[in-house]
Amino acid sequence: MYKKIQDYLKEHKIGAAFLTSTENVAYTTGFRSNPHERWLAVYVPSSGEPVLVCPGMETEDVRKAGWEGQIIGYSDTENPLVMLYEVTGAPESIAIEKNHLTVERLEAIRTVFGDGEILDASSLLNSMRVIKSEQEIQYLREAARLADFAIETACRELAEGKTELEILATIEFELKKKGITEMSFSTMVLTGANASSPHGTPGLTKVQRGDLVLFDLGVVYRGYCSDITRTVAFGEISDKQKEIYDTVLKAEMTALEMVKPGVAVKELDLAARKVIQEAGYGDYFPHRLGHGLGLNVHEYPSITSENDLVLEEGMTFTIEPGIYVPGIAGVRIEDDVLVTKDGYETLTKFPKTLQVF
Repeated sequence: MYKKIQDYLKEHKIGAAFLTSTENVAYTTGFRSNPHERWLAVYVPSSGEPVLVCPGMETEDVRKAGWEGQIIGYSDTENPLVMLYEVTGAPESIAIEKNHLTVERLEAIRTVFGDGEILDASSLLNSMRVIKSEQEIQYLREAARLADFAIETACRELAEGKTELEILATIEFELKKKGITEMSFSTMVLTGANASSPHGTPGLTKVQRGDLVLFDLGVVYRGYCSDITRTVAFGEISDKQKEIYDTVLKAEMTALEMVKPGVAVKELDLAARKVIQEAGYGDYFPHRLGHGLGLNVHEYPSITSENDLVLEEGMTFTIEPGIYVPGIAGVRIEDDVLVTKDGYETLTKFPKTLQVF
């Protein structure tokens, strides 16, 4: 993978790339780790061999992951940047992840590598990661399958008097029994009025008859994320709640059916938003339609009404319209979507027609 990075560096006359996020190190080297406060990075010069920097305690894990290049493993009393500089010297220009590095760490790089030009690696990384390989797609499919299983588990757990956190705990316990050690983000189980907060926090609220219950969750499978939202009914709901649900479903299906190569991203958002606005709920759809999906649960591209990016085969992202009316209902329906040669595939398969329990 680093050969593509080197081609980009040569084309743009950049001396080296220094990648520091867990996801981009994994994408480039095959090694995935959370270093916590320690440095984890891959240094890719425009020519020559790359160098992986990691805590010394993880060098054996790096080799097991398949990395055959040079490793700088350091102890907690050593400065890994100085060790790297002694091997590589200082390039005239270096591309970093500006959206990841802290100011403190940027200053540390400056101190060791001098005042060479600092550039942003975002364009490079976005262009590399936006089109998924067949292997990546297989991982995303499995992550989505496990997300579907989690929603099935959640629905089985619905019972009057159960709290949001009780249901959440069962979801994650059942996933751990299947080998899932990490969720894509904090699992959401929100019932009744709580669901009208798009990013609400689960608590001790109990499920009651007549509630709409919103589940938003995802798993990490071999480093790749899924992200699904389903809203289900527990018992009979009001006509207004049903109207809101049907509007969100229509908005999602309208956007989904437009997905194919050559369509601009913004057209998806605009189409879904139009459905919701015409139904009179425009003010209650406060977020973008979706986001890219891969090694990060939220990655490039952003599915907004102002993004002119054109869809290509192999892109993966979410479509997740929602309506949130305080005191009445909160509904979101979200799928993971793959752009295919002639259209799309939804990786998440749990039914979207209103499920009543």
